[in-house]
Amino acid sequence: MNAELPPWAVRLRAERRNRLWSQKEMARRLVEAADEETRRGLPVRETIVRRIKAYEAGHNQPRDPYRLLYVRVFGISEAELFDTPQAPKRPTVDNVLTKIPDSDSLTPLTVRTGRRIGMSTITDLSARVHRLRLADDVLAGGDLLQPAFRELNAATRLYREATYTEHTGRILLSVIGELAQITGWIASDAGRHQEAAKIYRLGIRAAQEAGDGTLESNLLGSLAYQTANIGDPHEGVTLAHAALKAAGPHAPARARALAWDRVAWAHVRVEEIEPAIRALGEASTALEQHGGEDEPAYLYWVDTNELQIMEARAYTELRRPLRAVPVLTDVLARYDTTHARELALYLSWLAAALADANEPEEAARAARRMFDLSKDVASDRTTRRHRVVLDRLAPYRDVPQVRELINQPI
Repeated sequence: MNAELPPWAVRLRAERRNRLWSQKEMARRLVEAADEETRRGLPVRETIVRRIKAYEAGHNQPRDPYRLLYVRVFGISEAELFDTPQAPKRPTVDNVLTKIPDSDSLTPLTVRTGRRIGMSTITDLSARVHRLRLADDVLAGGDLLQPAFRELNAATRLYREATYTEHTGRILLSVIGELAQITGWIASDAGRHQEAAKIYRLGIRAAQEAGDGTLESNLLGSLAYQTANIGDPHEGVTLAHAALKAAGPHAPARARALAWDRVAWAHVRVEEIEPAIRALGEASTALEQHGGEDEPAYLYWVDTNELQIMEARAYTELRRPLRAVPVLTDVLARYDTTHARELALYLSWLAAALADANEPEEAARAARRMFDLSKDVASDRTTRRHRVVLDRLAPYRDVPQVRELINQPI
């Protein structure tokens, strides 16, 4: 894909594809939008198709009457379609992080009163962190919030109060960073977004002090994901690129794939199509390089299925359902049903994509399954997606299956 396409060419192609129109269909609609006098001066349909191809390739910008016809067909202002927007001014990562309250829980006490610890204590703590991470696969944030907070508080207290060697202290910081990542994720899923951001920042600081760039990338990427979804998405882009930088070119393949994945989603959230699609491609390329190299245990879930799901979610968000539906259908057919929250979330994207593809009955069927799975799941993420799906189905409220869903009590 040509990264140098002018913004107006990207918009013309995106608006056409979002409506599921071929270039021939676009030509027909341009002709139909013309008044009688203008229509008489238009060339044959094949010539108009060639013009559309040239416009979308960025060879030349449409002039009247085509410029006006595009405005009529899309129902979008001329300025929005054809003006070149100013590049958004991204906040710096330092500016984003300073908005989040800091914590002194990683400042060791001047006089430490705790016991001396060695690697056996760190190994036990690391095992508890991994068990918490595995529990998050099958339980929601509301179920795990208190145990996660207890573990994080105990770990930071250990760091402040205990005595240990410098080497042990660095490893303890990495374990605290891992614990902060999963605790932040759990808090976010429980709808405790401000607390999650504060915990992520604590983890970022721990990873930096431990000199663990891969872990810092994972934490920055997690914060980027939350920020892109429920905060300022432009700040999400800044954080996602900071995560990519922290990982660096020599991080494990799955860490780089995850970082690119977060970059893609952040760009989707600010409707920057070309950077999003390029990042998805980079994520797949990185994952292809995974070959059993040493890597942190927390990367276990980054695989082809997850990247396919993210790609399908991106295309759903960009209103390209024909790209999204086959991937979601394929992956969901073999997804682990014990992971109820994830399964419900992915079904919500399938329902939205099917609605965009003008398949309301199938969309309602996917939504029904999503609602049933998430009914007793204590997750803010599924609650938010529940509302999104209902909004996407609202135009089809005259379809019996859709009407039944919309009218049922939540």
